[in-house]
Amino acid sequence: MNFLIFGAVIIYLGGIWRFWTGYHNTNFSRQLPTRLVLSLGWPALLIVNPSYRKNFQRALKGR
Repeated sequence: MNFLIFGAVIIYLGGIWRFWTGYHNTNFSRQLPTRLVLSLGWPALLIVNPSYRKNFQRALKGR
């Protein structure tokens, strides 16, 4: 059970890091509060928002 929680935390933090470093490839506002909210909320936004999903892929792939 602890291993699953640890794995989930690692995936969450990895997603934050990857999105944060590739943020300049998205078409989102460059303001820090926007960047923080979009980085921290990536799992929920990825599920419910098609536009965010497209930009998330841009951030990860570097395009």
